[in-house]
Amino acid sequence: MTADQDTLDEEAATRRTLRRGRAFAVGAILAYVAAAVVAVLLLRGEFWRALLLLGCLVVAVPVLWVALTRTGASRLAAVVGLVALGAGVVAVMFTGLGTLWALLAMVVLGGTGSRLGDAALDTVAELEPDRGRKVPAAHHPVLIVNPRSGDGKAEEAGLADLARARGIEVVELGPDDDLERLAEDAAERGADVLGMAGGDGSQALVASVAARHDIAFVCVPAGTRNHLALDLGLDRDDLPTALQAFGPCRERRIDLATVNGRVFVNNVSLGVYAKIVQSPDYREAKGATTATLLPELLGPESDGFDLSFTDATGTEREGAQLIQVSNNAYTLRGGGFGSRPRLDRGVLGVAAVQVQGALDVGLFVALQATGQLDRFQGWCEWTTRSFEVRSSEPVEAGVDGEALVLDPPLRFEILPSAVAVRIPRDAPGESPAARRQRSILTLFRGRATAHTPGSTP
Repeated sequence: MTADQDTLDEEAATRRTLRRGRAFAVGAILAYVAAAVVAVLLLRGEFWRALLLLGCLVVAVPVLWVALTRTGASRLAAVVGLVALGAGVVAVMFTGLGTLWALLAMVVLGGTGSRLGDAALDTVAELEPDRGRKVPAAHHPVLIVNPRSGDGKAEEAGLADLARARGIEVVELGPDDDLERLAEDAAERGADVLGMAGGDGSQALVASVAARHDIAFVCVPAGTRNHLALDLGLDRDDLPTALQAFGPCRERRIDLATVNGRVFVNNVSLGVYAKIVQSPDYREAKGATTATLLPELLGPESDGFDLSFTDATGTEREGAQLIQVSNNAYTLRGGGFGSRPRLDRGVLGVAAVQVQGALDVGLFVALQATGQLDRFQGWCEWTTRSFEVRSSEPVEAGVDGEALVLDPPLRFEILPSAVAVRIPRDAPGESPAARRQRSILTLFRGRATAHTPGSTP
């Protein structure tokens, strides 16, 4: 088969993929239109019932806030109120079967539209993205393995033995070992590719060593959440495939970020979350610990948070309950929520929120649901190359999920293109946010926005 025929076959496959994606997209639009028609008919025939249901939902948000942030009689009364609101919703629905069936139809049609929309985007995302330049296999690969991370995820997968079978030098992290020292030793022994099998905190430390020595880095997602792996486009449940990055693969450079000189790969959280993860009981009982601490942190008797900063408009802000500073910006709304489209923009993502009480929470949720969160006075979100948080006392922080206490002021910096990361050939290679954005562009432009399989960047 000639090269020209290969190209024609690839172009034909791309067109088929696009047609299939558009078919799913049309189905999604029709399902959403049908759901809207049912909603209009419901409002015309059963307006008062729909209004009551909406009212119950609106009231439920601040009542839930009270249940979470109060103790004693106030919490009990709020829980009783939530039960009463739930009973009211059921009563309203079942006293009008027409309303019930209409609501069920709306849910089914809306769910169908969502599934078809996802199918459309996933279909188009089959077109391979450009994941960086091609690189040969490592000459002296070294993988540091934390066997205890992720409840023994690496041991369960037999990762160390799989790595050795590939000719990779394995260094197992012991309970008393200094991870940074182990990584430095590996670099000094001549490692040209340095990998880490562990959680995000360990990934950040080893990536910083790789950056200092200008050697490539491999992320093996053997931790609990593995946010870095998600945004690199790795399959977090497939450790053996991650090892392919030590062989012939693709390589791209990503940013790192620092807080007071300490490198992080994902984000630093201040305020409520940072306070909760400081609790020694959090790892074993997350829900119970959170329920116990929220009244103290957000209730009417709380002292607030001694955190101040200057936002993008130059306005001084104080007392935010939550501040998140990330290595590149997260998608906080819409498709790909909670992941980052890119890790090479050379910016920090900053988001902060402050609410004054139950009514503020209700307004926040309503504006978020209608895509108007920017109108909420206590919310701010922007990107910057540097950022500072001030406080009169040491600041509790969650740095890539690890509980730390940092001396103020907290100075955040971005390190553009700091480290070269190798991506396995068989990995997806994109975060959910990046995949969603590229798929939408591809679908509606009618052409591939990235290289098709087998092409050369």
